[in-house]
Amino acid sequence: MIARYRLLTILMMGAALAGCKRGGDLVLSDGVGITAIRTPCPAVGVPDYTGDITTFRSAGAQTANNIDVSAAITDVRSTCDEATAGEKIYSNATFQVVASRTDTRGARQVTLPFFSVVTRGGNSVVSKRVGEVTLNFADGQARTQATAQAGAFVDRAAATLPDEIRKEIVKPRKAGDPDAAVDPLSTPSVKAAVERATFELLVGFQLTPEQLAYNVRR
Repeated sequence: MIARYRLLTILMMGAALAGCKRGGDLVLSDGVGITAIRTPCPAVGVPDYTGDITTFRSAGAQTANNIDVSAAITDVRSTCDEATAGEKIYSNATFQVVASRTDTRGARQVTLPFFSVVTRGGNSVVSKRVGEVTLNFADGQARTQATAQAGAFVDRAAATLPDEIRKEIVKPRKAGDPDAAVDPLSTPSVKAAVERATFELLVGFQLTPEQLAYNVRR
């Protein structure tokens, strides 16, 4: 929990640093070995506590009767073509932002900031970008939504397991072998290599420290 919160704090501070989630699937092959189905495409997701944002009419009062606009990220999808030639792999994430407002009088436009970040190994931030999504409320309209997107490049070599690690994972293991009952992915060297080659493309709202704390509390 502490490590996760530290990562979120880094993201919110704007430090220099989320669908192809097929990696890590394992297929048993007649009990004598495993075949790892893995892709260098980054998994895509939303970090804890960053998928919602709430703004208030007046500062300092984070109460229900003071809420102005609430919004949430939903329907995150991604496209990524690992077959494309080149040293870099491009992944693009699209998502919906669904928002509501408490005062429906008049037409109104609301712009909210969001971030897209590439992480490696679950806790190392590789790159970060900040964008904006604009929501339009018609007069009398309480809810609206908009589409946003974010893209990132991942180094193909860094996201590919070394040959010796891949061979260690998929080599046949016969009953009676000393390592037959050992999950190769639990071996420290293999586990570390898989983590180094695992990338994520994460999207979330670019929250202030107060907004982040509000999301954590509720």
